Amino acid sequence: MTTNPQLLDAAYLAFWRERHLCTLTTPRPDGSPHVVPVGVTYDPERGLARVIADKASRKVRNVLAAESQGARVAVCQVDGRRWATLEGRAYVRTEPMRVAEAERRYAERYGRTPRVNPSRVVIEIEVGRAMGRG
Repeated sequence: MTTNPQLLDAAYLAFWRERHLCTLTTPRPDGSPHVVPVGVTYDPERGLARVIADKASRKVRNVLAAESQGARVAVCQVDGRRWATLEGRAYVRTEPMRVAEAERRYAERYGRTPRVNPSRVVIEIEVGRAMGRG
């Protein structure tokens, strides 16, 4: 299933609230995919997926390399035969309020507060496409 993220059904959205490890795929400078395990939160009202990260990480550097046009990325989660992918443009945000919101949402979804990290940033993904199978 591929769909407009504005038209997602309740089961798909519920899947993104369950506790699942996800992957984030970002483009390396040579165009090859860089895939890493991450925690992801999805805010369907704003059309944003969020990943908290250290500002020195490869995933953050990959997103920053895309500059103002944003990096084309995907986040995915799998649970047996169920899977869900969100694709869109990613941007690194450093504003304390945005980082705090991402940390709050992470704690809500994953049931634990992230450790303190003064180098933390948030990768915000403006979701343009959703895929999955429930």
